[in-house]
Amino acid sequence: MCYYNAIKIKANEIIQLKNLGQKVLQTDLFCPVQSGFDYPQWPVIVAAGNLSWEIKMMEWGFIPPYLKNRAEVKKMRDGYKMDNGKFKPPLIILNAIGEEILQVKKMFRQAALMRRCLVLSSGFYEWRHVYPLGKKGLPLKTSLKYPYHIKIKDTSCFFMAGIWQSWTDKDSGEMVDSFAIVTTAANSIMEKIHNSKKRMPVILPEPLAAEWISDTLDENRIRELAVYQLDSSIMEAYTVAKNFREETDPMRPCNYPELPELVI
Repeated sequence: MCYYNAIKIKANEIIQLKNLGQKVLQTDLFCPVQSGFDYPQWPVIVAAGNLSWEIKMMEWGFIPPYLKNRAEVKKMRDGYKMDNGKFKPPLIILNAIGEEILQVKKMFRQAALMRRCLVLSSGFYEWRHVYPLGKKGLPLKTSLKYPYHIKIKDTSCFFMAGIWQSWTDKDSGEMVDSFAIVTTAANSIMEKIHNSKKRMPVILPEPLAAEWISDTLDENRIRELAVYQLDSSIMEAYTVAKNFREETDPMRPCNYPELPELVI
C-alpha cells in the first residue's frame, strides 16, 4: 500500500503533461515525509477543461459521500464502540484497490468514472519484512521491518493515479475535496520490498498520466490504467533509518549489515 509519501519540488521547476501543456511551479513543494494517517493536505493535479490542468491541495483520505459531518468522518477513521458494545474497527481510505474501483457497489465507482486525479510524489516509503532464523535454523514467526525510500530514476517528480471526491459537512457547510491513491499488484522490485501485501501505487508515465485525467476514457481503459504496473527497471530503492519519520532528513540512506541483499 502507499501510506507515506514525499514531495520535493523547487519553485520554477516545470511540470509537464503530454498533450496538456506544462506549468512552471510558483512555490516550493517540500515535504520529505508525510503520513496519510494524519489526513494532510497534499498537491494533486486535476483536469481544468479545454485541455488544461491545475494543481489543487486536497485532503489525503477519501471521504465517502454518505457521511453527514466531521464527527462521522472521525468515527469512521478512528473506529468506535457500537451500541452492542463491540468495537467497530477504523475504515482507512488512503488507497483504492485498482482492480476493484469500478465494481458496481464500490464507493469509488463514480469517482473512478468522473473524478480522476494525479497525486504528485518525489518518492514514497514502504517496509520490507524479514524473518530471522532462530536457534534451530527455522524462520521466526515475528518479522523485522526495514523501511525503504522508493523513487523514479532521474526525476524529481512523478505521478500516482488517484481518485477524488467533493464532500460537504451538512452541519457546518465545510466543503472538502479528498482523494485516495490507486494501487495495483507489485512489480518485481516492489514485491521484494512490500513483501507482506505485495502492492504498489499506480505510477503513470507522462503520456498515461495525461490520459488518466482526460474526460474521454471509457470503462475498459480506466480499468486498464487502474492496474498499470510501472517497469521496475526505472525505479530505485534504498533503506532509510527505522525512525525516518523523526529524522531531519528522512530520505537519508541507512545501511543494515544484517539485512539480506534485495535480489530482483
